[in-house]
Amino acid sequence: MMPELKSALFPGHVTHARLKPKEHKLAYRIYSLLLDLDELDEVDRRLKLFSVDRFNLFSFYRKDRGDRSGSNLKAHVEKTMRAGGLEPDGGPIRLLTMPRLLGWAFNPLSVFFCYRRDGTLHAILWEVDNTFGERHGYMIPVEGDPAAEIVQHCDKAFYVSPFMDMDLRYRFRVTPPAEKLAIRIDTFDEEGLVLTARHLAKRAELTDMALLKAFCAIPFLTLRVIGGIHWEALKIWVKGVGLRVRPRPPELPVSYGHAIPSNSHAPSKKADLNEPV
Repeated sequence: MMPELKSALFPGHVTHARLKPKEHKLAYRIYSLLLDLDELDEVDRRLKLFSVDRFNLFSFYRKDRGDRSGSNLKAHVEKTMRAGGLEPDGGPIRLLTMPRLLGWAFNPLSVFFCYRRDGTLHAILWEVDNTFGERHGYMIPVEGDPAAEIVQHCDKAFYVSPFMDMDLRYRFRVTPPAEKLAIRIDTFDEEGLVLTARHLAKRAELTDMALLKAFCAIPFLTLRVIGGIHWEALKIWVKGVGLRVRPRPPELPVSYGHAIPSNSHAPSKKADLNEPV
């Protein structure tokens, strides 16, 4: 009997709630893959409907993430960790991302969970793509009780939505993928909360049957994501929210933030906004 994969399928849903300058909400179903970067070749061998670096109904290309070079992704993420003063010890790195469907994918957010060999979470790399083909990462260490909710924060450094200012701050609240996954990203300006995004999902075994069921439930996920982004943007624009000028992307591909220790009391909203990164 083959050993159970650490990689998995995570069907779930995403919600956004914008509070200002105009209220706007959206919700949609998605599914993501959690890919252990040490298992990519094994997953490719086991599944008929999923391939690595080859066309299939579902696929993942190494060049889709990181520096787009198609080189060893784990080595790339470990190099990024070292650049931020975090020393990896060879523990697993697991990527939460949407797969290519029939060769096509767009991922607004992909998340690398970087573990130590003892199974504790060392850091999280939040990799953000915008619709202009640009990419930026936020590498943030994990501190405190690894069994508790992880809280991290950083300043916004990368243009994503044309309806959002740049002088903003992110707070991430994460329950890492196990049987369930929960990600909440709050966006603040100097006056308080601007937007909350949530991603909730449950683990399913990564099999051909599970992938086929996911495809039948949401046949063209990539098209729905791209179409949804532009449709919601149109509705926000109709509500009278003006466009922001797109600045040049950051010179460095990754920004480094700080964790809020999970064994401490969560800071007040004002303190969280004013705490230096």
